[in-house]
Amino acid sequence: VAVRGIKTKSVNSGGMKVKANAQAPTEVNGSRSRITHGFKTDDYSTSPAPRTFINQLPDWSMLLAAITTIFLAAEKQWMMLEWKTKRPDMIADMDPFGLGRIVQDGLVFRQNFSIRSYEIGADRTASIETLMNHLQETALNHVKSAGLLGDGFGSTPEMCKKNLFWVVTKMQVIVDRYPTWGDVVQVDTWVAPNGKNGMRRDWLLRDYKTGEILTRASSNWVMMNKETRRLSKIPDEVRGEIEHYFVDAPPVVEDDSRKLSKLDESTADYVRDGLI
Repeated sequence: VAVRGIKTKSVNSGGMKVKANAQAPTEVNGSRSRITHGFKTDDYSTSPAPRTFINQLPDWSMLLAAITTIFLAAEKQWMMLEWKTKRPDMIADMDPFGLGRIVQDGLVFRQNFSIRSYEIGADRTASIETLMNHLQETALNHVKSAGLLGDGFGSTPEMCKKNLFWVVTKMQVIVDRYPTWGDVVQVDTWVAPNGKNGMRRDWLLRDYKTGEILTRASSNWVMMNKETRRLSKIPDEVRGEIEHYFVDAPPVVEDDSRKLSKLDESTADYVRDGLI
């Protein structure tokens, strides 16, 4: 008997003696097993466990996630119904995705905007550029929502056929108060006739929470031919497309006939050139 109780025996192989280690099989849970190079191996192959009712069920984590999703969705719907009961006026005016919609018998387009941090100045108020962008966006979305957006930038299908597009000849904007960072503004816009060959578009920009009017704007539009770059009368086909959306109302900004005086270098106090 060698050290650690391992039996040793000599094996005669071609005149050279080799000592090999061997160990008697041991009983493990009623089955025979032996130790080879420090690893335990079974003498008999192990077959997979038979399928039972338990291991035939789906993954419990996936089932739990599905149940949780259903309960969260139901809770969200319940909260919306409860809020609608408390604040029906806010639900009616809510524009959750900021896409805008047609209101007031299909004559007014309304869209909400949240004032972002990159749209403000150092004083945390929105810039005039931000407000003008909101006016332009609502004007185009109004045409799109009405189904009049052709393949041009704000041109109707009949205008595209005749190579016509809109030109803004005059615009007046009065800002009573600039919105601040985080405010939500509600922009209403509509169109009205302006003379024989023109159209007027008005805007009202309000504070969504208080309803306070922040900005009023009115603009005049005419048509121009893309090829000749000359003003054009409104064709009957185009008038038939847009006149159903005309609102019979005075402009929100009274017409101001004042004009900015032209700069004259000869009479200016200071002149600086080379600006880019």
